Amino acid sequence: MRKRKFVSTMGAIALAASLATPVLAEGQPSPATPEQQVLSVEGFTNHAQLSKKLQQLVQNSQGKVAVEAAGYSNQGREIWKATVGSGEKVILINSEIHGNEPVGTESLLSLLQFLGGNSPEAEKIREEVTVVALPKMNPDASELSRRGNVMSWQEVVEDFPQLGNASAPWNYYTYKNSFFDYESQPGFDVNRDFNPDLNYVPKAEDFPGNSSTAGWYITPESQTVRDVYKSLVEEYGKVEVFVDLHHQAPYYEVDGTDDLVTFSISGQFVPNPTTEAGSKYAEYADNYNYDFSRQLNVAVFDALQTGNSPFKNITLYPQSLDLPGTALGTFALNGSGTVLFEVRGQTQSFGQKKKGQLVKAVERGLLGIVTGVTDGSVYEIDPEEYESIPLTKGRQ
Repeated sequence: MRKRKFVSTMGAIALAASLATPVLAEGQPSPATPEQQVLSVEGFTNHAQLSKKLQQLVQNSQGKVAVEAAGYSNQGREIWKATVGSGEKVILINSEIHGNEPVGTESLLSLLQFLGGNSPEAEKIREEVTVVALPKMNPDASELSRRGNVMSWQEVVEDFPQLGNASAPWNYYTYKNSFFDYESQPGFDVNRDFNPDLNYVPKAEDFPGNSSTAGWYITPESQTVRDVYKSLVEEYGKVEVFVDLHHQAPYYEVDGTDDLVTFSISGQFVPNPTTEAGSKYAEYADNYNYDFSRQLNVAVFDALQTGNSPFKNITLYPQSLDLPGTALGTFALNGSGTVLFEVRGQTQSFGQKKKGQLVKAVERGLLGIVTGVTDGSVYEIDPEEYESIPLTKGRQ
């Protein structure tokens, strides 16, 4: 097995001592993104800053928030895991599986700060649920503000010699354009590297694959998320909810209006295993709970409709998907209720513009899930309300 170079930071060292995302075509920027535009992203938390902020959360919460390195990226950066609460129901939240989609990271830091506090609401949540967050699961991509990780096919073959005669997978990036240079630093779309068989070992005959086939766990980033998921299932019996925080193109509109979408949501990533379309997933039929995923998504939608919220333009992401290689598709088949957040605009679209309002919108949606599971109200929602969430214009 190839040895990886580990990248450490001042914050990481101090922390260790104190603790003992439809895909755009390859090479294409987001629709409506001006070519050659250079936008600042310095307002978003980078890996070194994340290490320090997580250390501060541990200290400020007096240990209510616990942090550890769940694994390491291909370039050796820590993939941090933060845990808060002691309840029996586990909510696992993942952010920055694509490195140019950072709003979720900021929302998770804010959510962790709240959950680690002393308010009666936070104390109640900690009693009923356990929230586990992976705030930046693809840190190498984040450092380059790009979608794919930093890893060559040659490195994969070094790790898995049985793939020596296999073709590189379909989600391997080697292009170069005005935004991204995968030619000199190739990488993979990590969110197509998951497999519903959590014990899957890569086989040459399963390559190169395509978007409607399962992934392979060839990247250390996907392996880390899988291992966190498996460890939680072993400890708690089940991961009740899995949430993945993504970005999409900036200028989608709510169907039937001219209103720009704040973010889109979804609970559908593979065909229902009990249907003819989903028959290839029949072995997962007893686990799959689409109605619960729909209830969770309604909880998010409702949370953004209350009061004088400026974030009411929530739509459904395209439905009728078959994406078993995504983390959401994989964990839905393994029995978790699933929620996708697709916030408007990647870093190439807005830079750090609109950061504040989008962070707050995602945080409010996440609280809708957490409080709904805590007080049980999410289980009382009529799943059919999901079908009334507005569609995204031109995407269904």
